[in-house]
Amino acid sequence: MTELDAIKPKLTVLLCAPRGFCAGVDRAIQIVELALEKYGPPVYVRHEIVHNKFVVEGLRAKGAVFVEELDEIPAGDRPVIFSAHGVPKSVPADATARQMFFLDATCPLVSKVHKEAMIHHKRGREIILIGHAGHPEVIGTMGQLPDGVVKLIETEDDARNFQPDTPDNLAWITQTTLSVDDTSSIVAILRERFPDIVAPHKDDICYATTNRQEAVKAVAERAEAMIVVGAPNSSNSQRLREVAERAGCPHSVLVQRAADIDWSCFPDISTLAVTAGASAPEVLVEEIIEAFAARYDVTVETVRTAEETIAFNLPRELRSTAAE
Repeated sequence: MTELDAIKPKLTVLLCAPRGFCAGVDRAIQIVELALEKYGPPVYVRHEIVHNKFVVEGLRAKGAVFVEELDEIPAGDRPVIFSAHGVPKSVPADATARQMFFLDATCPLVSKVHKEAMIHHKRGREIILIGHAGHPEVIGTMGQLPDGVVKLIETEDDARNFQPDTPDNLAWITQTTLSVDDTSSIVAILRERFPDIVAPHKDDICYATTNRQEAVKAVAERAEAMIVVGAPNSSNSQRLREVAERAGCPHSVLVQRAADIDWSCFPDISTLAVTAGASAPEVLVEEIIEAFAARYDVTVETVRTAEETIAFNLPRELRSTAAE
């Protein structure tokens, strides 16, 4: 131990587990990487494949080209990939009309919500979607059906004030990356107002979102501060930050990577919790811990609240490449 190490203040890092990549994110990134390997660059990706700048820049360096709309893609036979968040039905229809070869990286758990919406519509139910306006997943889910069919509710006040056309024939679905507690409160209001409202057969909030929030709750009261590694436009990462504060952590911040840490926010702490949103790679978590280790005598304690073994199948076109 050097003299410098001897004078460093001690810091216990409570490392949440599970954290970071979920199966849907891992699958989406694999789809881009395997498409690059099989077809060569460029491969076009509509919207960020996942909400993480580090991941996107890494794929861009390998030859992925990110666009917001299909009309930005030059004519030709280059593969086009739809992001993990899902897309409205009009997007694959447009791609087909343009004779594009496309691969769909939509998370299967998002696709499940799309199917639920279509089943409810087929059965004549009025559909409520609990989610955040403007989020790509919400745009994609609402876009599975004609305009105006799916009604968006964002808050408890929205739930209290919502006036359905058919109060006795309602169903609700949700964005997969919401706060479990916030969503429960909204659903409770809807159920009180509309006792016959139809719920999903299985929760729409995905296993990874739920597990990461539970891990944060397990450490929040023990930590003087919490760092959530993730992007500002990542819904599940923002929810982790909010969950930490509500669960008793005095100070919770969202950080993309170590260079973004505002050290003035972490004066004289002895316990720090660290987690990562579902689209944040583990290398960024390690980078954060190393940055603290340069200033503190760090002891890492992993706090695990669940085991995750879920994996999703790749598109058929890429399975042989993955097996090589």
